[in-house]
Amino acid sequence: MTIRAHLYVLIASLLLAGCSNDDIFQDLATSGELVVATRNSPTTYYFDGDQPAGFEYDLLRAFADARGYSLRFQVAFTLDELLTLLQEEKVHLAAAGLTITPERNARFMTTLPYLQQSPLIIYKSGSKRPRTLEDLIGRDLVVLAGSSHAELLQRLSEETPELSWREVQAGDTLELMQLVTLKKAELAVIDSAEFKIQQQLYPRLVAALDLEAEEDVAWYLPSTAAAAELKDQINVFLQEAEASGLLEGIRERHFGTAKFSSRLGAFTFSRRVETLLPQWQPLIESVAAEYRLDWRLLAAVSYQESHWDPKAKSRTGVEGMMMITRATADELGVTDRLDPRQSLRGGARFIRNLLRRLPPDIEEPHRLWMALAAYNIGYGHLEDARVLAEKRGLDPHLWPDVRSQLPNLQNPDIYPTTRFGFARGVEAVTYVDNIRQYFSTLQLKSVTAERIQPPVDVSTMLAEDQLLALPLVM
Repeated sequence: MTIRAHLYVLIASLLLAGCSNDDIFQDLATSGELVVATRNSPTTYYFDGDQPAGFEYDLLRAFADARGYSLRFQVAFTLDELLTLLQEEKVHLAAAGLTITPERNARFMTTLPYLQQSPLIIYKSGSKRPRTLEDLIGRDLVVLAGSSHAELLQRLSEETPELSWREVQAGDTLELMQLVTLKKAELAVIDSAEFKIQQQLYPRLVAALDLEAEEDVAWYLPSTAAAAELKDQINVFLQEAEASGLLEGIRERHFGTAKFSSRLGAFTFSRRVETLLPQWQPLIESVAAEYRLDWRLLAAVSYQESHWDPKAKSRTGVEGMMMITRATADELGVTDRLDPRQSLRGGARFIRNLLRRLPPDIEEPHRLWMALAAYNIGYGHLEDARVLAEKRGLDPHLWPDVRSQLPNLQNPDIYPTTRFGFARGVEAVTYVDNIRQYFSTLQLKSVTAERIQPPVDVSTMLAEDQLLALPLVM
C-alpha cells in the first residue's frame, strides 16, 4: 500500500470513528460489550507483550467478568480527547486514573472512589527545591492539559495571581517526567500514585511538596439516565470488591512495590540496566524461555543475587550469577557455578521447582513472591512463616500476610517454636522487596518502549485540497 493509500485509509477510519451509536447503552444491553475510554500508561492500561495489563485494566476486567461483559478500549492520547469521547457518548465510561473534581462533576457522573492520591510538585535532584506555593512563582511549571491539576492551578492562581504554568497536550505523565529529566521544564504536577511507580524510570526526580490533601479517583460516566443503571452496577461491584479484599489485592499488585522502593537503589539499577544488562539479556531471555519464566523476572533475581557478575562469590560459599550453593548445584546438575549459562539455568530450574512445590491454592502473584522467599531462605522456613501467619489469624495464601511473619523467624521468643528454627527472615523480606522493585522497573521500561503512539495527524502533512486530489492507489 502506498503512502497516499495509507492516508485515505486513515481518513476513512477517522470518519468512521466519528460515527457513534444512537444509544450506546442500549447496545450494551443487547451485545454485552462494554466500551471504555482510557489512556496508555503504566498505571492505567498498556500491553505487556501481547497481553493487556495495568491497574485500571485489571479492575475493569474483574468488573466485566462479574457482570458477564466483554471489553473494548478506546485509547485517548490527551485528557481532552478522553473526556470528549465520554461527552459524545462514544464510550460507556472513562477509566483512566481520573480525580474527582467539581468541574468534571458538573459534566459527568462518577462511581464510588476506588483509589486516593494527592497532587505532587516534582523537580530534578540538584535543582532548587520549591517548599511553598510562593516558591512556584517564576518557575517553569508543566501540567497535563485538561487534567485535574490544571483545574487546581487555576483555583490556586485566584489567590496567587503571579502563578503561571504550561499545559502539555498528552495523556501520560511520563511525558512530564521526561521534560523535567531533560531540563525542558523545571517542575511538574503529577499524582502521587503515578509518581511512586514511575519514579523507578526517572530516579533523579524527587517529590517537593503536596499541593492538596488526598483526592478520590473514580470512573466517569455520561450524565444521562441511560448511564445510571451501569453506574449502580459498578458501585455494587466496587463495594463487594472492597469487602472481599479483591480491590486491595489489585492495588497491591500494581502499587505494592512503591512502598519498598529506594531512590538510590533505583538509580543504581537504572544505570546498570543501561550499561550491564545488554551484555547478558540475550542469555537471560534464552534461559527464561527454556524454563517458561518472564525474562525480566530472571534478570531481576540475577541482579539481586550477583549484580550480573558471573564470578561473584560470598563468604558463605555461594557463587555465580545466581549465587547457588554447592549442595543445590549438585542437586540441579550444575557442574560449574561460575559458568553464567549453567548458573542461570540452575537458578531458573530451582525457581520453577519451588513454584511447583507450593500448595496449588496459592494464586499469583503471591505464589511467585513466596517462591522467591523460599529461594532465599529455604522452603522449610517459608512454611514456618506460613504456619505463624495462620496461627495469628492471617492468610497463609497471601504474600503480605506471610511477609509480616518472616521477621519472626529470627525473634528468640518465637523461632524456637517453629519446626525449622532460626532463619534470617528480615533478609528474606528485603530480598523479595528488591526483586519486586527491579522486576517492576524492567516491566515499566518495556511498557515505555512499546507504548501506543498517537495516530498521525494528516492535516499537518498535507493541505485539505491536496488530500482531496490524491488518487486512490492500492
